[in-house]
Amino acid sequence: MIAIPIHDTILLPDITFYFKKDSFTDWEVERLAPGEEMIFAFLTDEAEDLPDSENHPTKELKDLIYPVGIRARLESVDNEGTYKIRTKNRVNITSVTEEEDGNVEVNFTDRPDLEDLTPEEQARKFARIRDDYLEFVKMFQWGLWARGLILQWKNLNELICTMNPYFSMTWDEKMAIVLTDKLSERYRLIEQAAYEFIEMAKVNNEAANQQQQENESIYRENALKKQIEILQNELDDMHPENISDVRQFQKKIEESGMNETARKEADKVLNRMKQEGQNGHEYGMLYDYLDFVTSLSWKKPEPAEIDLIHAGEVLDADHYGMKKVKDRILQQLAVMALKKQQSGSILLFVGAPGTGKTSIGQSIAKALGREYVRISLGGIRDEAEIRGHRRTYIGAMPGRIMEGVKRSGVSNPVVVLDEVDKLAKEYGGDPASALLEVLDPEQNFSFTDHYMNVPYDLSNVFFVCTANQLDTIPEPLLNRMEVIEFPGYSELEKESIAKKHLIPKAYEAMGIKKSQLKISDTAIRKVIQEYTMESGVRGLKKRIEGICRHAAVRLVKGEKKLSVIPGNLKEYVDGHGIHRDKVEKKVVPGIVTGLAWTAAGGEILYIETKKVSGTGQVIITGQLGDVMKESFSIAISLVKEMFPKETKDLQKYDLHIHVPEGAVPKDGPSAGITITTALASLFTGRKVDPTLAMTGEVSLRGNVMPIGGLPEKLMAAVRAGVKLVFIPKENVEDLEDIPEEVKKELTITPVEKIKDVLEKTGILNA
Repeated sequence: MIAIPIHDTILLPDITFYFKKDSFTDWEVERLAPGEEMIFAFLTDEAEDLPDSENHPTKELKDLIYPVGIRARLESVDNEGTYKIRTKNRVNITSVTEEEDGNVEVNFTDRPDLEDLTPEEQARKFARIRDDYLEFVKMFQWGLWARGLILQWKNLNELICTMNPYFSMTWDEKMAIVLTDKLSERYRLIEQAAYEFIEMAKVNNEAANQQQQENESIYRENALKKQIEILQNELDDMHPENISDVRQFQKKIEESGMNETARKEADKVLNRMKQEGQNGHEYGMLYDYLDFVTSLSWKKPEPAEIDLIHAGEVLDADHYGMKKVKDRILQQLAVMALKKQQSGSILLFVGAPGTGKTSIGQSIAKALGREYVRISLGGIRDEAEIRGHRRTYIGAMPGRIMEGVKRSGVSNPVVVLDEVDKLAKEYGGDPASALLEVLDPEQNFSFTDHYMNVPYDLSNVFFVCTANQLDTIPEPLLNRMEVIEFPGYSELEKESIAKKHLIPKAYEAMGIKKSQLKISDTAIRKVIQEYTMESGVRGLKKRIEGICRHAAVRLVKGEKKLSVIPGNLKEYVDGHGIHRDKVEKKVVPGIVTGLAWTAAGGEILYIETKKVSGTGQVIITGQLGDVMKESFSIAISLVKEMFPKETKDLQKYDLHIHVPEGAVPKDGPSAGITITTALASLFTGRKVDPTLAMTGEVSLRGNVMPIGGLPEKLMAAVRAGVKLVFIPKENVEDLEDIPEEVKKELTITPVEKIKDVLEKTGILNA
């Protein structure tokens, strides 16, 4: 008899079903006529890809067919090719033959069911399951359609054959139902599969309903939030003064342009703020934090065009002289203009107070069209002043760097870090080390202030540092900066600065018109010469302001026009003139004029020596530092070597070396040749002209070594009346930085050996 192989479909006796020609198999069935019978042969899992005439499985067909099949009869075939089949009974397949045309023929014997259930018991089981299915499908929208299908079932065989595609059963589990001979066992398996499907469907339906409810709740919540937001925005527009703190910060966070990390932290703090409420004990701290981070500018600015000509004009208008300093600043701006971004070294301006270090930072900001911020670092001892305090501490605050950036309102200000040489290192940490991350362009693009706890990009900030001296700046910090020295001003430069800048600003500050007060050039020069003694112009500025205040009193009292000249200057200046060291007119052996550098500028420094009867002791006075004490020891050794006869009886004398102004600490490596010359003068009895001054350190081999602060020292020499100055030969290049009016007043002689100094002073015969 012809066989039709099928897979994954249950067929049992006494059911009617319909299928189209290709529903189960590719074997030809056209030769079957209504009334003819066929055998449905069940294929194993290995034959999921059903064989056809062109592509047979690797195994033989008989090895892929279960030994049990279903005998059925073709009832009819309609015009659309639908086959109506009525199953009869199960059979045992005894042999399988695959014909040349691709059809399959089988031999079989009948396999009867073991009827161990009465018809009444079968009907009851079927009725109970059918009623449960009718009740079950009511919970679904498609229940009405399913009810019609269920009512067509005649027995449990039809139930399982209809529903098996929807049951979660393996093919082996389905075949177990077909292979079972006992009717009671078969019905038990059908009942188990039927109720498992119902329970699984209920669970899935409950899960789907719960998910739908959750989704509906979320959608509803989102819709309500959206509606509330729309209404709240309308209320905020109508009454902006009543916007709540939370709403304000929420709006600020959205508009701030924060990076992702900062946005997450701000949202987290905002949520805590909502939960705290205005009466919460942490509300104030959370408010301060959000107020700070939302006040910062997070958006990266577009690179602006840099006009070097305009920048040069701004620098020239705001500051007199300082050509090398201005050229270096313009070089930095030129690099930025080419790269379209912040780049170049961090500039460190070093010089005496009042030389324009801080104010030139303002000029840079003006030239670039940026905001200007000054941050004073003098006396900072705690690292938290730079990095900020962690928010776990009461009274936590951001560091001065981020506070300054916030104050500027932009992300690319010009920040002047004033007095980096006055940072202190104590138990609170090392603020100079904390400053490394701020100034290092390799790190500051993600600077993290402890208070903020999120990275902030400082790479767009133009940092400028200032210091009075380099000695106290740690080497790692100094290496990240390019040192630009600010020399002191000559008297001529001070006069020009006073006329162009200081006097007009003082007039404006005091409310004095130019027609009401005239300060003569000679009066200005007298103020500079007799009332100031600094390298900068800060003291001069105070004196001019004092003159203007005295003038203001007179103008208010009724005087119309005032003129300040040297003859009436004392009427306008507070206090007496400043005592200046002048070269001594009396020439005494053992006294030599030296030049020294201080934080306030240059000064002359006398080295005084004397020998008295004694036991060979060396007495040094004048509150000297270790470096100068070493210079005295080297000078004594050199003098003993060069003047053995004069120093042979040294044990009979006590040698006293003194540097005047004993209350003022003095130190530095530039007094070596002065000390040596003074001792040589003492032992030889040969006098040194007091209008001759010198500066330079000396080695034990007699070499004169270079020094720093040469411009300030030479200006001090001019003020003191010095005519001839000895400088180290290696400092000759520094003369380019000396104003011409200073060089005209002095005869500057480079020296290479201490012998050169002694020969030129006449102490040692050439």
